[in-house]
Amino acid sequence: MDLDSVECVSSSDGMDEDEIRPNHHHSEFSSTKPRNGGTNNNNSVGPTAMAPATSVHELLECPVCTNSMYPPIHQCHNGHTLCSTCKTRVQNRCPTCRQELGDIRCLALEKVAESLELPCKYYSLGCPEIFPYYSKLKHETVCNFRPYSCPYAGSECSVVGDIPFLVAHLRDDHKVDMHTGCTFNHRYVKSNPREVENATWMLTVFHCFGQYFCLHFEAFQLGMAPVYMAFLRFMGDENEARNYSYSLEVGANGRKLIWEGTPRSVRDSHRKVRDSHDGLIIQRNMALFFSGGDKKELKLRVTGRIWKEQQNPDAGVCMPNLCS
Repeated sequence: MDLDSVECVSSSDGMDEDEIRPNHHHSEFSSTKPRNGGTNNNNSVGPTAMAPATSVHELLECPVCTNSMYPPIHQCHNGHTLCSTCKTRVQNRCPTCRQELGDIRCLALEKVAESLELPCKYYSLGCPEIFPYYSKLKHETVCNFRPYSCPYAGSECSVVGDIPFLVAHLRDDHKVDMHTGCTFNHRYVKSNPREVENATWMLTVFHCFGQYFCLHFEAFQLGMAPVYMAFLRFMGDENEARNYSYSLEVGANGRKLIWEGTPRSVRDSHRKVRDSHDGLIIQRNMALFFSGGDKKELKLRVTGRIWKEQQNPDAGVCMPNLCS
């Protein structure tokens, strides 16, 4: 799909249509620069979140991949160690002395590892937790302080960081439109709706309730049929995302489709959310019907709002907190 034929008209609170001409950046944009935007030097980390003792840490570091070693830890006849993953990579030869490795386990080093307690590797980003050596890896895969990946869809952007850094990255590097408010009016115009490339998309970031949300709108092939889809992602963790809800609506000529749900966390990739069909999906025939006219031009207006679920202490139920 030619993005030059796409017009995005989006508005925040009040639902007035203010024309916005976004800079259209397609999936050719790629960032390979190592950007560690997640480091926050202002985080206060307690004295328990200190780096492990250097000598012990070096003992448990594989000389090939430099990652921490976990059982089984292998050694050669001269006592040089390496991890089980790298043992196959070095063709059963010790990378230090070139002697044959065999199947010797370094049980002493495995025992040392069992006695250690180490800080999470994200301690410099604010995680205060300390774990037994063998529990550390499991925690780090779900640590709330681990950096987020760039949520920009369709590119191979490798940038990671915390949310404020990624918001600035989306604005400055990807030229994404930024809006303040919890209601929106998004118009999608396509001059030749019979042509759908897989996948053409648009992204808008909204700021409300002190949080950031990514509104995705795209066209792609679902099987043999072209479809249009809109969905919302929350720039934060899944447990925080559950505090919010959103609705999307599209329609014309006396008919409308409505979707209501909970935004997915950006921890879930754009493709994972899209392929799970967790959003408003519009078949092409229905989209052309909503467009009216001679059906030679696609004109879809997607409206929606975001609200925060609040606990009512008297009734014990959740009440929507609507944006004013």
